Amino acid sequence: MLWNAVNGCVNVKNSDMYYVSFGSGEKNLILLPGLSDGLATVKGKALLLAEPYRLFFKDYTVYMFSRRNDLPKDYTIEDMADDQAEALRNLNISTCDVLGVSQGGMIAMALAVRYPKLVSHLVLAVTAPSANETVQTCINRWLTMTAKNYHRALMIDTAENTYSEKKLKTYRKTYPLLGKVGKPENYDRFEANARAILKFDMTERLPEISCPVLIIGGSEDRIVGAKASFEMHKLIPQSQIYMYEGLGHGAYEEAKDFNQRIYDFLKEG
Repeated sequence: MLWNAVNGCVNVKNSDMYYVSFGSGEKNLILLPGLSDGLATVKGKALLLAEPYRLFFKDYTVYMFSRRNDLPKDYTIEDMADDQAEALRNLNISTCDVLGVSQGGMIAMALAVRYPKLVSHLVLAVTAPSANETVQTCINRWLTMTAKNYHRALMIDTAENTYSEKKLKTYRKTYPLLGKVGKPENYDRFEANARAILKFDMTERLPEISCPVLIIGGSEDRIVGAKASFEMHKLIPQSQIYMYEGLGHGAYEEAKDFNQRIYDFLKEG
């Protein structure tokens, strides 16, 4: 199957926003990643990122977007949603299904609230409707690490709070390398994204979401908390929920049926 992998860039507010796309379907599926985008964008990674989404390629053209390059220190999740809407307009995408993971889920919620005609279906994975206590504890701890330039500690703490013990048994073997690879020149972009999370609260507006919504969480999530998924399910009228028992924030990587579950949900609608 031809993946039609593309490395792209679109202008948003006089700044570059990188994206990758793959697949050849008539529908559009928009992927919004989490806080890791603050450390490294998707620039030039189309072939690297495409493989997990091959299930969608016949029906969808799949786009994964980074946040725009120049992020002011006071930027908000709502600003990021506005950027995303502008990027889609510039690419002549008038309607789409959206999958948001972690911080990307927060942006996806704001996008669905602010631009209801744009979002046909919404999938919210391991995310939260606000910066709850669990979120704040994690984000503030990571900001302390970036302030001290503790990259290895940041990477290890992220892994330990993301993955199940089963995956960690293998992943821990890579820890000696974590401080040596993947370190950005500075943490300005990461910190702008992180501070936007700390200001986020969409709880009062979630009932406005009118499209079908699938909420996916992990029962052992130590970054946003498992309760966050149930809070969103209670607040969003046309929502259904699925919880992965025994998995945490990394359920989107660890659950073998994650993308199949999303594909089946989108086909139902």
